Amino acid sequence: MAASDPATAAGNGAADASTPEAPQVAALAQYVKDLSVENPSAPQVYQWQEQPQLDVQFNIHVNKIADEVHEVVLKIDASARSQSGVHFVLDLSYAGIFGLRNLPEDALPAFLLVEAPRLLFPFARQVVASSIQDAGFPPLMLDPIDFAAIYMAQLEAQQQQAAQGGQQPAEPTVQ
Repeated sequence: MAASDPATAAGNGAADASTPEAPQVAALAQYVKDLSVENPSAPQVYQWQEQPQLDVQFNIHVNKIADEVHEVVLKIDASARSQSGVHFVLDLSYAGIFGLRNLPEDALPAFLLVEAPRLLFPFARQVVASSIQDAGFPPLMLDPIDFAAIYMAQLEAQQQQAAQGGQQPAEPTVQ
C-alpha cells in the first residue's frame, strides 16, 4: 500500500483533521525542592523510652510555569514529640513539572490537585522514610493519601458554602 493512502495514514497514529487532538499529559521532571530534617534533642533523644506522637500534615501548591506547563509541589510536614521533647521535625517540598496539552479547562484542577500529587507521592514518601532513617530513627512510612477523596470533600464544602451564601459554587482554584 502506498504511504499516501488515507486509510493507512489515519490508522497509523496520525491525527485526523476532523477530530480534536487527544489530551496529552507528561511528567517532565520531579525533584526535591526543599528538605529540612531537624533532630534538635540529639543525642539525648536516643535514650528516651517513651513512644512519640506523630503529626503529619500535607499541602499541595500549583504554579503555572508556562501556557501548558505547571509545577505541582507536594509539601509534607512531619514531627514526632513526646513529654521528653521533640524527637524530629521534617519539612519536605517535593515537586513535579507537568506538561499538559489539549486538556479541557474543567479537567485541569482535578489533574493538578489529584492525579499529579498521586504520581509524586510514592517518591516523596521514600524521601521522608530515608531522611528520618538517616536522622537515626526508624523510617517513617507514610500511609497512602486519597487525593481524590480530599478534592471531592473540598468541592462539596465549597458547594455547601456557596449554597448558604447564595453564590455559585467554585472549583478548587489552580494558580
